[in-house]
Amino acid sequence: MKIIPVPCLEDNYAYLIVDESTKKAAAVDPVEPEKVLKAASEAGADVDCVLTTHHHWDHAGGNEKIRQQVPGIKVFGGSLDNVKGCTDQVENGTKLSLGKDIEILCLHTPCHTKGHISYYVTSKEGEDPAAFTGDTLFIAGCGRFFEGTAEQMYQSLIVTLGSLPKSTRVYCGHEYTVKSLKFMLTLEPENEKMKQKLEWAEKQRETNQPTVPSTIGDEFEINTFMRVDLPEIQAKFGAKSPVEALREVRKIKDNWKGGNEIYCRAML
Repeated sequence: MKIIPVPCLEDNYAYLIVDESTKKAAAVDPVEPEKVLKAASEAGADVDCVLTTHHHWDHAGGNEKIRQQVPGIKVFGGSLDNVKGCTDQVENGTKLSLGKDIEILCLHTPCHTKGHISYYVTSKEGEDPAAFTGDTLFIAGCGRFFEGTAEQMYQSLIVTLGSLPKSTRVYCGHEYTVKSLKFMLTLEPENEKMKQKLEWAEKQRETNQPTVPSTIGDEFEINTFMRVDLPEIQAKFGAKSPVEALREVRKIKDNWKGGNEIYCRAML
């Protein structure tokens, strides 16, 4: 299984998942089809399906165009999202296959949108699995609660994605890592893993290299949204439950202007 990030628009990522034995490929959120098809051609792969994480234009906006360019292509999208260009709806638990060796499990991860789907991808070759998390889970972040609640985001992040193997590689929908880690360090300035990850991410971006993938295991160490089960994190925000802590962190993030101030409860 080969995974190729394809930078699109200002900070989006589309991806190619290639079954190396058959050279069949799936395109995740190909908002700029020309770039994705060019990357497939360079890899000697044929794109035969699209995996759409959610209906927002910067993820689904290339679906109709890629259907014109690749006649007969299947475009998968969540049954509860009105995904542009979708030919085949999927739900939580839907299983797909790619080529000879790759299996894809659809996971309903609502909140950012009500029908958001993350795709959990495994290979018979025994490589570490991968999760394509769209705008639900970012490296050191999560998506805004546009169409859902903190309870739903907790379920999506901690219960659904958090229960995947810790070695699962995380491929998210945007290159937000540096800014996200700077915010996380205002909440947890003592977190050494965050500091190390930020230093690494800044070096990656200086040379225009991606910061994906992370892993589920890493996110439990560097992503406060994923750490809300910890009593010390709840105490930091005066929360009595993980969901309450998650709601509070999201509220602080929504109002954050990008400065270096250290969060303390007295500020609110």
